[in-house]
Amino acid sequence: MGKVSLEGIEFHAYHGVFSEEKKLGNRFTVDLHVHTDFQKAMLHDDLKRTVDYFKLYQIAKAHMQVPVKLLEHLAHLMIQDILKVYPEIKKIKIIIKKHNPAIGGVVNYSVVEVNYPKDYA
Repeated sequence: MGKVSLEGIEFHAYHGVFSEEKKLGNRFTVDLHVHTDFQKAMLHDDLKRTVDYFKLYQIAKAHMQVPVKLLEHLAHLMIQDILKVYPEIKKIKIIIKKHNPAIGGVVNYSVVEVNYPKDYA
């Protein structure tokens, strides 16, 4: 079992509950971690036998462009699509950070972490 990750993917997006967030948007950082068996890819230098992180990026990018209220829901949607493309994946961890959340105080970012299958039990 191995892990393929993309860390620190940055987006400007319009996720949130408040109207200001939907209008002005915000900066978000996404980390994707997937656990899969990539032994054959490792031995044979074959991209088709592992998780292509370009495809992971495309999934994250597509979902960041469609506003939702909750980061938890956003991570869930990403997990669903990752599993459609790679049903053999055993574990997924998605961390989404909203920079400078609109909560009336100084906060670097709010963070949501969703783990598959742990959070789906």
